[in-house]
Amino acid sequence: MIDFKFTENQLAVRDMAREVATKVINPTIAEYDRAAKLNPDLIPALTNANLLGFCIPEEYGGLGMDYISLGLASEELEYGDTSARVILSVHIGLFSLPLLTWGNEDQKQKYLIPAAKGEKLATFGLTEPAAGSDAVGIQTTAVKDGDNYILNGEKMWISLADVADYFLIFAWTDLEKKRNRDHSGLSAFIVERAYDSITTGSIHGKLGVRAGSTGFISMQDVKVPAENLVYKEGQGFKIAMFCLDQGRYTVAAGSCGLIKACRDASVEYSHQRETFQHPIGDHQLVKQMIAKMEAGYEYSSYLWMKAGWLKNQGLRSTRATSLAKWIACREAEESAANAVQVFGAYGFSDEYPVERFYRNCKGASIYEGTREIHTIMQADYALGHRADKQLERDLPVVEQ
Repeated sequence: MIDFKFTENQLAVRDMAREVATKVINPTIAEYDRAAKLNPDLIPALTNANLLGFCIPEEYGGLGMDYISLGLASEELEYGDTSARVILSVHIGLFSLPLLTWGNEDQKQKYLIPAAKGEKLATFGLTEPAAGSDAVGIQTTAVKDGDNYILNGEKMWISLADVADYFLIFAWTDLEKKRNRDHSGLSAFIVERAYDSITTGSIHGKLGVRAGSTGFISMQDVKVPAENLVYKEGQGFKIAMFCLDQGRYTVAAGSCGLIKACRDASVEYSHQRETFQHPIGDHQLVKQMIAKMEAGYEYSSYLWMKAGWLKNQGLRSTRATSLAKWIACREAEESAANAVQVFGAYGFSDEYPVERFYRNCKGASIYEGTREIHTIMQADYALGHRADKQLERDLPVVEQ
């Protein structure tokens, strides 16, 4: 049976993340959002709070916390701003946890430990200019050349592209399978920024998450040591889907933080703003919008917690994570739209945070599997066309 009471360790992680949001994000987020720049104090703050590797085992530089803790931290950081949660998603969910699960011991010693300690920052490179949901549509190639692989290609919409030290890059190692769109020809590699012939840049003009770093990675004849191949050739698609399971989990939990931020801002404003000689919170249709935020938060949070519970037990969570991501993102969009409505004309201005919430929420319904992808996935599970099978490797069980 699931115990809904959080442990002391889980609450400690939640409080650490809440403190970063309160002290580092909230005071300056409007400024950095307007400037479309990453707060330079944010990553050091996350490092100092031990939030860049807290759910990695102690032997690899982390604190050994569980996956519910990861969800709680994601929720608290996104309550501050989506850009902060994204750092946790890509660094831990899309790099460190996959490396913990699929990497060999040498790779863990060389790359996972510095990432868990926050000494190095990491991200994930699957999406390309012409390939998003269609993962086998990527064009990046990795050709074996002696003790190295030569990588060529370009990744797009990569969080932390301009600041990360390590990239988990997916590429075709079997060109015949590439022509036939056979995903068993894909492989995964750890690529260092320090390697020659790597160029990165930022993407400007985004609708939301403006205070976050998003960009591209261009690789032209990049020489990557063969020992940086993760697991073995032909396993890249499995690894990528595993990565997305962890990333989607943090997106779901983070979206709950955004729902909560919309609710709290709306409640506060509803007590302050008066129309027709009454606080707007007295009006029934305003109450209805706030009630929807409350309900959306409650059932969406239970969905991500169920997925986290499965992860803690070492059980497959793809179905649960997909559902949590889909529903939480949907509810975040509705909550943000309603929050703007509650604020009226002021909701249309960046004088108040709900305008930022409205812009930020949209991306989560696109990245890490669009809402349409997750809708089809859930239908296929229900119809019996899809089922989760135990993987060769999965997240280690966490001692409770």
